[in-house]
Amino acid sequence: MKFKVTTLCSAVVLALNTSPVFAEQNDSNVDETLVVHAQSFDDYKVDSASGAMRTDASMLETPQSVNVIPEIVLDEQLATTLGEALQNDASVSAGSQKWNRETFYLRGFELSSTNGYLRNGHSLFTHYMLPIETLDRIEVIKGPSSLLYGNSAPGGMINMVSKKPTATPKVNVGADFDNLGSTRYHVDASGKLNESGTLRGRTVLVKQDSVENRKYATGDKRERDRFLGYGVIEADLYDWGLLSFNYEKTQDSAPIDSGSWFDLNGNRIGTQETIRDAHWSFINNDVENFGADLNLYINSQWEAKLSYNLQDMKRHRYDSMPTPNSNTIADGSYTMSPFDRHDHWKTQAFHADLHGNFTALNTDHQVLIGTNGQFYDYAQQRVKGSSISVQPSENPANPGLDYNNATSTYESNNHFYGFYAQDLITFNDQWQALVGGRYDMYFADGTNSKDEVVSGANDSQSFSPKAGLIFHPSYNGSIYANYSESFNPVSNVVNDDNSITERVPEKSRQYELGTKWELMDNRLLLTGAIFDIEKKNISIKENGITTQNGTQRHQGVEAGAQGQIADKWFVMATGMYLDANFDKHDTYQDKRPANVPEWSGSAWTRYAMTESTAFNLGMFYQGERWADNANTLKLDGYVRFDAGASHKIKSDYVVWDFRFNIENLFDTEYVAGTGGGGEYTPKGGTPTGVISDVHYGNERRFKLSVNATF
Repeated sequence: MKFKVTTLCSAVVLALNTSPVFAEQNDSNVDETLVVHAQSFDDYKVDSASGAMRTDASMLETPQSVNVIPEIVLDEQLATTLGEALQNDASVSAGSQKWNRETFYLRGFELSSTNGYLRNGHSLFTHYMLPIETLDRIEVIKGPSSLLYGNSAPGGMINMVSKKPTATPKVNVGADFDNLGSTRYHVDASGKLNESGTLRGRTVLVKQDSVENRKYATGDKRERDRFLGYGVIEADLYDWGLLSFNYEKTQDSAPIDSGSWFDLNGNRIGTQETIRDAHWSFINNDVENFGADLNLYINSQWEAKLSYNLQDMKRHRYDSMPTPNSNTIADGSYTMSPFDRHDHWKTQAFHADLHGNFTALNTDHQVLIGTNGQFYDYAQQRVKGSSISVQPSENPANPGLDYNNATSTYESNNHFYGFYAQDLITFNDQWQALVGGRYDMYFADGTNSKDEVVSGANDSQSFSPKAGLIFHPSYNGSIYANYSESFNPVSNVVNDDNSITERVPEKSRQYELGTKWELMDNRLLLTGAIFDIEKKNISIKENGITTQNGTQRHQGVEAGAQGQIADKWFVMATGMYLDANFDKHDTYQDKRPANVPEWSGSAWTRYAMTESTAFNLGMFYQGERWADNANTLKLDGYVRFDAGASHKIKSDYVVWDFRFNIENLFDTEYVAGTGGGGEYTPKGGTPTGVISDVHYGNERRFKLSVNATF
């Protein structure tokens, strides 16, 4: 049966490549379901990444480095956070976990919470722990990506692709537990909603209570409470379209843990379990995402796609804000500066794409023409309390602050529009070329030295080109070269008289040379790439004047393997070498960025002893890294091993899946990431000799899960 499904899926993929729209018009839903199920249960390999090209191009036709982390790997690892998922790509390194969220670096460049992450191709604001139970896969799109998405970081973007309804009814219920007392319960139900199957739906529900070993001065361990709800409805509009609506809600509540502290010699201040934040501090996040997608099949060669997403995020942050002082190293004392704050972010995004195939001058063209935009609004209310001097193990009382007593509300907004065109040109069986360009208009408010909002202070425009060349030495391989650019608007200088000193956007360019090969009867994908990224127009101080003459350059080599390497053995492995440097900077001249190792690697494997029993082994390596951009404290490299085993019991109606994992098998102590800010210096004060915002990785944990699929 497995051979038949795999063969059928291969035939479907071939049919889609030769006539994608025709396949969708006739039986797209059945075909898609077969492909997804084959990969979910059997394979680590994914044949395409929708976020990289926004067309039906395969991996071999994508002249760019892309890594896709499929749902099956997330399930085997019992992953619950985006960080646990992204550890499967060596080009991604972790940063701060302060304020109950995660930050990451891609190819050494930090991903912004405003433009570094996508949900189904739409920009997502990420000041919270992003859920992954609703995802079918995670696409790590590497290198400048402004062509299709506008302002973005030089290292790339993370695109999170949501689960879709299946025509075949399926219900999965399960529960996870660990040795600290954490629990997670989840339901995933999918199927047709009418007899013909033209209307389909899916829902995911998750309730989680996670417990950590780190403790507050009260002796209480840190706990996080989370609820996630997701629903999607998909409808066939006869033979001319497909319409879907989706909704996702996340409620996440936890006390604050701003991390550990070190002195400049690398000595930890306090214990690994010490949390200096007050036990009454907390962050409550309430996030809603509404989405709608419409596919219009114009004819057998052309298709239009319209999509819209609204994200509404409310955050209540009651913070004790612990900071070092001049006596911290000597006696462990520190200062709290409490405040109560309410933030409201509202982000609306849209895409309108037209893509199709035609032949001209004896060359085949796969064309994408589109526009997208984003509207971002923000409001904040905040009240401050008096500073509190704290001795080690002291537990200061709650000052009783209330943001509703704020005398004013800070507001800001920005929006952008972009127009892009892309053409994948096929000259013959061996040669293809990609050409594209994008024009952007960006509009944003700014503030002057009195914190007064100045409308239009940060308006800018930009053009971003991209070009690639692909050579196919055989049907199962490709060698490519590309050039791409990205931009990121920066704040203009608003003077006291409200006059504006204009700044141009930061610009990045990349040269990349890579290769991709499908081996083992197309069951294994091997990739490799070398790249050179330069970021320009960085604001620096020169002779007391702010200029944009700063530059940063990252050069590296990547390699990866993903898929089936033997009948019973599956693997997902990545490795990277990276040389990263501030080539010109007033503060960080010739320094290496924080949290960016020179060498890194990851591997996750599954060996199927029988059809019912399988074993997993994982290895995650990060080399030495600097804790801060000033390179004052170096963090040790580490290797962490994970292990797991699973067993299935099948009956006529239910498949039971039991899994036992050991995370951090040898209980390795390591720092996962830092805030990168370096030595803490109070405003107008003297350096404290303390580096804060340092976050440890998890100690050894035992995890057990039980799932039933109907």
